[in-house]
Amino acid sequence: MSNDTEDLVHQVLGRSEIEPKLAEEILSIGRLKKVKAGGVVISPDSTGNEMPIVLEGLLKVMRQDQAGGEIFLYFLEGGETCAMSITCCIEGKKKAFHVVAEEDSILWMIPMTYIDSWVVKYKSFRKFVFDAYQTRFDEMLNTIDSVVFLKMDQRLYKYLLDKKQASGTFVINKTHEQIANELNTSRVVVSRLLKQLEREGKIEQYRNRIEIM
Repeated sequence: MSNDTEDLVHQVLGRSEIEPKLAEEILSIGRLKKVKAGGVVISPDSTGNEMPIVLEGLLKVMRQDQAGGEIFLYFLEGGETCAMSITCCIEGKKKAFHVVAEEDSILWMIPMTYIDSWVVKYKSFRKFVFDAYQTRFDEMLNTIDSVVFLKMDQRLYKYLLDKKQASGTFVINKTHEQIANELNTSRVVVSRLLKQLEREGKIEQYRNRIEIM
């Protein structure tokens, strides 16, 4: 392991107030994983039981139905982990979601076999896991609320704002087709609504790029 990688892991774990002793265990047991934008980190067919911690980059979590349709749930930023992957691995359930790199990302993968003992042994890790559950639960409630209560134009604008906040940039490099897939709607609808948002002065559109004003 390079010193740069070790420093990055310590930096990310330090933000979560992980005890030094546990940080050393995480370093010695985990492994580095680099994923290019669009690469799959976790899928319904994944056989590996590992919990990813985002060191750098951005992941998106998508829900998949039996017909193969998808809907965007939430983003995972630096220092965060996927609480749903913990639940599925501990309970031995088939994953009904997949995690994809929204941009080039660096992850630290931890074997699930250590999670139970760390939750009992380390207060900071217990808080880290429970905070992840609470954050993801709140975000999924927001997703449900947007689907049930918001019109599609409002859902689309909220999605753009969420993406801006998660990535830290006003520029969104996505095609209309990609956005439509994540919102589980049609490209025609997305194109029409983006044009409406542009007329309202909320965004500007370029080829495969959207800028939030």
